[in-house]
Amino acid sequence: MSNYSETDWKNIIYRGVESEELDYKAAIDWKKLSRTGKSKFVRHCLAMANTKGGYIVVGIGEDSAGQASLFTGLTPTQAKSFDPTIIGNFVNRYADPEIDMTIERPKIDGKRYAVFVIRPFSNIPHVCSYGLNDELREGVFYIRTADAASRGAHRASEIHAIVQRALRNQREILGRMIRGVLYENRDVPIENATSHFKEDSSNGKQYFLRRRSPDDAQKPAVLMQLMICPSQYTKDRFSLSEIKRAVGNSSSLLSESHFVTENDMNESYFSNVALRSLPDSELKMWQIFKTGMFHYISYWPVPDKKIKYQYILRFFAEAVNFLARLYSELGYDEELLDITIMLNETEDIELCEAPQSKSKYLCRIPDVRIKLERSAADLASGYIEHSARIIKELCERFNFPDGKHENLQKNIISYLEKRS
Repeated sequence: MSNYSETDWKNIIYRGVESEELDYKAAIDWKKLSRTGKSKFVRHCLAMANTKGGYIVVGIGEDSAGQASLFTGLTPTQAKSFDPTIIGNFVNRYADPEIDMTIERPKIDGKRYAVFVIRPFSNIPHVCSYGLNDELREGVFYIRTADAASRGAHRASEIHAIVQRALRNQREILGRMIRGVLYENRDVPIENATSHFKEDSSNGKQYFLRRRSPDDAQKPAVLMQLMICPSQYTKDRFSLSEIKRAVGNSSSLLSESHFVTENDMNESYFSNVALRSLPDSELKMWQIFKTGMFHYISYWPVPDKKIKYQYILRFFAEAVNFLARLYSELGYDEELLDITIMLNETEDIELCEAPQSKSKYLCRIPDVRIKLERSAADLASGYIEHSARIIKELCERFNFPDGKHENLQKNIISYLEKRS
């Protein structure tokens, strides 16, 4: 099996919501499918490869409401029918160039599934090379849309987006080759990556604290930091222009955003080592370094020494969604990312307006620290689950019981859909 862990597969299989990067299919036997039935899989593979990549999970049916919630899994015969070589050859008979894909058959909670793992094109997009009934049309570029449809690109803007992505990929490949020749040793990973990332974030914190502070010194505020660090420290892994382009492609343009906003981008600028945003009117700063590290720092106002549950939910729903997109854009699909969240000055801060809240929920420790390790692909496929996990862990530090989060994942989905 690939480098995915059991937790990774659970996040993909149990997410329950189809998207650009995720599609569910009921249990079937590949060998018993007609050519038309198989061609539907080809269309999904072409579409995902031309968009952001993704997963097709086989073994999950829909309930009466049309939700992918029937986790039936596959019989041994059905699972065996999903032979990677046979299916890969069939799919790539209709794709030019061939799609980079694998088929995994993880066993989760005693049930076997087949998962198509489709990677986005790295050089040029995939065109359908042969037609097949009404499912596939020769010469068409298929794309994956936000409403989880796989269809041909027929709008000028969609064709333009594919062409621009191909040109960007080729420029970045050429750029890496040139940088490798001109700066041989600069792209070599440096040892003791953790200490170097820690030094950069510490310098960023001091820079922020010298320039921003709450207006009223008597008004309580919590200092919050969010850091994402790759596993390797490479000084010039990205150019500043590559970073800015990745941020632009990752922004969801949420109105009244609690995280990275359009105004942040308008006020951002390049330092020697990072793209930095330090908005004049806000108590926050974020930087994305050429090493690939993201550092966000801000003061969270806590009037009357209280912090709202809804603020925490909205902030981390947006944050995880944005960071999943950002690190996918930067190409960290497989590499593990170290995620750290820190809150300072939290002792005796109350969590208020929480669901089922009849008691006082106080943080009894001066500092809160949460850590997890995930790949960009994992974040992208399970950003709802990861948002919920962070929110739950943070609320635990305020002694808020885990069982009192009412419909947390649904509330995250609802909020993101409403704000987009």
